[in-house]
Amino acid sequence: MGNTINYDEGGVNGTAKNWFAVFTVPRHEKQVDGYLRVREIESFLPLIRVPRRWKDGSKGIVELPLFPSYSFVRIGCGGRVPVLSVPGVLSIVGGGRKSMSISDSYIHFLQKGLQEGKIEPHPYLTSGAKVRIRSGAMAGVEGILLRKKNDFRVVLTLEMIMKSVKIEVELDDIEPVGRAGGIDLSRVEEAA
Repeated sequence: MGNTINYDEGGVNGTAKNWFAVFTVPRHEKQVDGYLRVREIESFLPLIRVPRRWKDGSKGIVELPLFPSYSFVRIGCGGRVPVLSVPGVLSIVGGGRKSMSISDSYIHFLQKGLQEGKIEPHPYLTSGAKVRIRSGAMAGVEGILLRKKNDFRVVLTLEMIMKSVKIEVELDDIEPVGRAGGIDLSRVEEAA
């Protein structure tokens, strides 16, 4: 699930490479990823497997982008123009000459979570009970706590593209963030 191309750690003339979100033409994410591969631009298109039923009654599994209209590229300081010249790429998220990069740990988390089947799309959220993950690959990351039946989930948001993902967590692996006294985790609202 998801494609990753790994090249050397350095960019042009040994400068560091960073991950950036790329905004694409709707429903062209896989084509854009293919063009990036052909041009040897390091990319990551997070894909999820979704069951589908077609009009003729047949069933199957399709791979869809986790974040519709978005992909990720890892480029150095001279990599913007080649990415923007790829058919289907509309922009590099963050605007201006200095786009906002995404941490390597967030991309690694997405890759690992998709491999383990622990990530699913979730509507973008702007408010709710903030929590911090205390252990594991995403220790220190903050998100919004939800409760679905007897399971707890944390919604992690990538603000710059206004998209979120939901992961399962153990109650012992999270801690409240913010106000003195914390959040009463026994009163967390049920989420669909």
